[in-house]
This record gives sequence, C-alpha cells and structure tokens, in this order.
Amino acid sequence: MREFLLTSHAQAVIWSTVLLIVIVIAVYIVERLRDRMDDDRLEANELLTNFRELHLQGDIEDSEFRDIKSVLGTQMTQELKDTDQQG
Repeated sequence: MREFLLTSHAQAVIWSTVLLIVIVIAVYIVERLRDRMDDDRLEANELLTNFRELHLQGDIEDSEFRDIKSVLGTQMTQELKDTDQQG
C-alpha cells in the first residue's frame, strides 16, 4: 500500500485533494467575512441622518450637505430598487 501512495498518480490525487480542501476553506472564510462587512455597513438613509445632524450642528456647510444629499439620494433610490427586486 505504501508503494502505491508513493507513485506519481497517487501523489497527484493526494495533493489535488489537499488543494481542493484549502480552497473550500478559503471560500468559506471569505464568505463569512463578507457577510460581516455587509452587516456593519450603514444604509444611505442612516448616513443622510448623520450628515443632517452634522449640518444642523454647523460642522458642514450648506453646499457640502447639498452635495452629500444628492449622492445619498441616488444611493437610497438604488437601495429601494434592490429591495423591491428582492421582495
């Protein structure tokens, strides 16, 4: 049996299996990390609320707030479309 495991064909199968297992584990880890990152990301309406508070406190100017509101408005529209497509 040991002689068989030392043949080039058997070694190729063994190392291919090891490589496949490592790839599967790596894909699993990456998926888990992506799920966590998606949970931590704020949605556009939450960001807009935060920037509105900064604007009211005087930390950002009117023009900056208008620019931010324009960008986040586009993102909110896209998020609503994505939600409608999923539901």
